[in-house]
Amino acid sequence: MKKEIITIDEKSKILRITTLGERWYAKPFINQETGLPEYKFYPSSTWISDYYPKGIGFYKNLANKGWDLAEEEMQAAGDKGSKVHYACQDIDSGKGVNIQTSKYLNHSTEKEEELTPEEIECILAFQSWTDVFKPELLASELTAFNDNYGYAGTIDKIYRLEGRIYIVDLKTGQNIWPSTELQISSYSNLEIDYKALGIKDEEWQARKLAILQIGYYRNERKYKFTEMEDKFGLFLHAKAIWNNENLEAKPKEAKFPLVIKSQFRANGIVEEPKPKKKIKKA
Repeated sequence: MKKEIITIDEKSKILRITTLGERWYAKPFINQETGLPEYKFYPSSTWISDYYPKGIGFYKNLANKGWDLAEEEMQAAGDKGSKVHYACQDIDSGKGVNIQTSKYLNHSTEKEEELTPEEIECILAFQSWTDVFKPELLASELTAFNDNYGYAGTIDKIYRLEGRIYIVDLKTGQNIWPSTELQISSYSNLEIDYKALGIKDEEWQARKLAILQIGYYRNERKYKFTEMEDKFGLFLHAKAIWNNENLEAKPKEAKFPLVIKSQFRANGIVEEPKPKKKIKKA
């Protein structure tokens, strides 16, 4: 049983908690009655968005492959996406990526791994897009909250691109599902101190949303930049369904022993089989 707890921000003590099928963000606060520090839990916008139907194409693929195989592929795609995201951060920071020596964390194996050829293609596509469009990076992997509606999320990138502010989500998949549109719409409505990022009020009011698919094999460029409509209203409908299905607004807790052992067996009390009685012949 695996639970991943990552400190997103050391200064503010914000945590991201991931368990099987769940992802939470935790923000510290002081209980006004007790004066003690506590955590308030927020479901991730990605988790909430997944409550919206993904469309007929997704479900046909699921039916053709079967649940177990589809789950394995989604897990592998998630691991690939995480490694590519880390590498793209190195590209944006100017550090660069050495395809022979650079290693990135695979969350499934909990080990740093070299990049696969498919992952390298995604990173090359991101580098190519960056060099062609020359976006000004304003924020990367920015975690923020929406206290009014009770959710949180991590924005991949905020760019100033061609004179406009774009909230951009990186994807290594070939399809944009409806839930992805809701996800990025939720990011646009997070409580962000955009002025601290050097963004003016009028720029923020005119902000755009976009999905950048990298490693996209349906064109020669290997990337696709798609502007998205803000569908925050639909996200709130998905949030209402999430609320109905998750009545406890905090991570599920269960107390389990670290070691499961039978005291009966550990004490060596094993009942010996009784010997069979011999039957005397007359």
